[in-house]
Amino acid sequence: MGKRVLIIDGHPDALAEHYLHALSTAYRDGAVSAGHEIRSVIVSELLFPILRTDKDFQSGVPPEQIRQCQELLNWAEHVVILFPLWLGSMPALLKAFFEQLMRPGFAFSATLERGRPVRLLAGKSARIIVTMGMPALLYRWYFRAHGLKALERNILGFCGIRPVRTSVIGMVESMTPMARGNWLARVQKLGQRAQ
Repeated sequence: MGKRVLIIDGHPDALAEHYLHALSTAYRDGAVSAGHEIRSVIVSELLFPILRTDKDFQSGVPPEQIRQCQELLNWAEHVVILFPLWLGSMPALLKAFFEQLMRPGFAFSATLERGRPVRLLAGKSARIIVTMGMPALLYRWYFRAHGLKALERNILGFCGIRPVRTSVIGMVESMTPMARGNWLARVQKLGQRAQ
């Protein structure tokens, strides 16, 4: 039986020639071929303000497009997040999106139980796919993948999404066409398995 999968394309530039968009399409194609239900959010196409106050984060009303994304996230059993590494972490637009999306009362409880917020998105799994110009091994071991871990633990894990699996694709600017094709095939297989 197929899973309900939400793909979040977090590249801030909607231009089609970005490799990350091809990876998103490969995952989608694989998932569709295996009978999974797919919905997509393309962050670069959304219009929303940046949160500037704690009051707005805690009790503000999400913009309509964000509310629709929350409905999609509630619907999903598995979430796939793709983004390019910028300055060691996710691009600012994607971070702003998560700040709007993962609000108290939606992603975690606004009040504490046993000294902790309740994780309202428990029961979902996730895959993060990150592209970068540096070697993936250098990012994971020397830089300790801090930007990736912040999303994995401090956002997704904090809201109850687990397990979170990761795919780090390095050297994308200098990658050969064969290597790009190999990664597209690998990501398509992940889509088939909804992992």
